[in-house]
Amino acid sequence: MAAFWQQRGRRQEHGGLGGVIDGLGSVFDVLLANARLVLGVSGAAVLAIATLAVKRLIDRATSPRDEGDPKAEQKTLEETWQDLALIKTTPKPPKKQRREDLSEPLLSPARPRVPGEAQDPRACSAPLGAPRVKSSRLRCLTLQERLLSHHSSRLAVPEIQVSLVPQLARSISTQLQNFLRSKCPELPFGRLFLSGALLDGLEVLAADHIHLMLPVVLDAGLWSLIPGEDTVVRNPQYWMIKRVDLGYFPRGCSPWDRFMVGRYLSSNVLSETLHKMLVASINWPAIGGLLGCAIHPVVASRELKLEVKHDQVELSITLFPVVEMEDKVLLAVPPEGLVENLWLESFYRAEVSKVKELDAGDSGARQRCLRLLNGVCRSHPTLHKLGGSPVTHVILHLSDSGSDWAEESLADRFQQVLEELVAYLEKGVLPSYFNPKINLFSGLSEEEIDEMGFVLYRAMSEPELLL
Repeated sequence: MAAFWQQRGRRQEHGGLGGVIDGLGSVFDVLLANARLVLGVSGAAVLAIATLAVKRLIDRATSPRDEGDPKAEQKTLEETWQDLALIKTTPKPPKKQRREDLSEPLLSPARPRVPGEAQDPRACSAPLGAPRVKSSRLRCLTLQERLLSHHSSRLAVPEIQVSLVPQLARSISTQLQNFLRSKCPELPFGRLFLSGALLDGLEVLAADHIHLMLPVVLDAGLWSLIPGEDTVVRNPQYWMIKRVDLGYFPRGCSPWDRFMVGRYLSSNVLSETLHKMLVASINWPAIGGLLGCAIHPVVASRELKLEVKHDQVELSITLFPVVEMEDKVLLAVPPEGLVENLWLESFYRAEVSKVKELDAGDSGARQRCLRLLNGVCRSHPTLHKLGGSPVTHVILHLSDSGSDWAEESLADRFQQVLEELVAYLEKGVLPSYFNPKINLFSGLSEEEIDEMGFVLYRAMSEPELLL
């Protein structure tokens, strides 16, 4: 009797929990007494098992534990989980991996099914988030089939954009060309031309941006190129354009002398001059009305950018002053900082030409693989900086290893590119295919490299997660 009152006193200390439990016990007894009449024998048995498990959970939660046993509470909880057997623990989210962890081996592949063995229905389960209404045949597609289906159905640019965007961009280019000739007749600008993945058949998802190249024609006898690695910046990806023979051809002999800083043609000064023209001197509302669209220059951007809104498309046009000298293609894209005379070397034209040349030589699937990876990078918030040039250079490096790039090997090459990207990210260095001194990851922070490497490392064992 003393033990009973002691137990009751403890239950009262917990806010009347004992009375509540007694009431629940009475309810359970009434349910069990009438379950056979309402649910039948099998239903009553199921209800009895569930009720017993709940009652045991309540009894263990309220019964006094041995003060001398520090593991009594833990033991009670473990027994309770075993009784319920219907509750599963939620796995902890994967810990963010560091770059040095990316070389650790992946989980071992699933055991191959023995002929005649019953197949596990979970083996062909769809990826997380896939609709459950899909048939098992679609969920069990091979990676090769998934890639081909994804390429044909998800990456295609709408036909209206493919035809309308270049036409609209060329019309704007013509208007801009006429303005420059009338406003700056003394400056020998070349003919504007379009550039970008859309024109080369490598664009994916949407044709919402295009490049407009403005050639800056220099007299080779008055200007020479200085490698960036020979300057204070020590960066082989940039070049400087130096004015020469000032003793024989003094300042003013070249129409581009007005854009010099010291003895170098300043990409920053030229871009600022063009930016003022785009923003303040050109009547874009009138041009937009003539072309049936609205054109707005982006004032706050460091780039020379136009935003175009048409009834059927929205387009971003970026203008790049470009110098072509000594087989180099240099863009007026100076790095952020105090240095303003640098010109960025562009390999885009060489990249596209090399990929198409290799595909033509062996009927390869490099361009298809490149479009797939560009689509993955563009749609993924972590991988968007990997699209374009870095992926292209990885594919070119792999092509030198003698890999089979036939369409039947697309899945193998896709996985191999992922593995190569992870290896380069682990080192933090991706050498340019055309100039090994250039690190294409130099513009990425260490945190960005780690995040990209972690995403791709997980995708190596299950590439379908990226599609």
